Amino acid sequence: MTRVAVLASGGGSNLQAILDHQRALGQAASAHVVLVASDQPEAGALERARAAGIAAVYLDRTARTSGLSAILETHHIELVVLAGYLRLVPSDVVSHYRGRILNVHPALLPKFGGPGMYGHQVHEAVIASGERLTGPTVHFVDERYDEGPIIAQLPIPVAPTDTPESLAQRVLLIEHQLYPRVIEEVAAGRIRLGADNSVIYGKSSTPPFVDLQLPDLEFQ
Repeated sequence: MTRVAVLASGGGSNLQAILDHQRALGQAASAHVVLVASDQPEAGALERARAAGIAAVYLDRTARTSGLSAILETHHIELVVLAGYLRLVPSDVVSHYRGRILNVHPALLPKFGGPGMYGHQVHEAVIASGERLTGPTVHFVDERYDEGPIIAQLPIPVAPTDTPESLAQRVLLIEHQLYPRVIEEVAAGRIRLGADNSVIYGKSSTPPFVDLQLPDLEFQ
């Protein structure tokens, strides 16, 4: 079973979705979260980890920069998952875990990504641009914000009446469906990063999850 670390800065709703998915799979799960770390000492993600009996670590400035690699090594981490983590991961960690570090972004990359584009800023930008589609992107992480190879995207419509809050809520529901499944596929080796930086989907030449059963997305 692949040992997973989740890095989060906020409440940890994606973390909870990951834990729920792994619990539902039971012994069939390939991924197992053994560490949750946050740059915020009061982050809800840390509380969720403690409640689940998972190691919870606060990352101060030193720990989240020069010390992160050692923390991951201490916990024998094999896959790193960013779940609302708002810090740039140190380059030594990215290099060591290349092809084994994932992120979810609340827009259809490459649009609306990069430094400063997180949370409601993303949804405000989507609405202001007049885009008719948005949705989460799961990608491998490289040294630059939101530019790693894209694994999966699930587009959803932007309603004429959408606010950043309503759009964020719908996109987050999709993240909770998509991200845990991608994590499981990567942990099982069914999705991997090729030597040429391409994403390899097992025996299939097309990304999975196109038949994912989405939650009710009727506009409010």
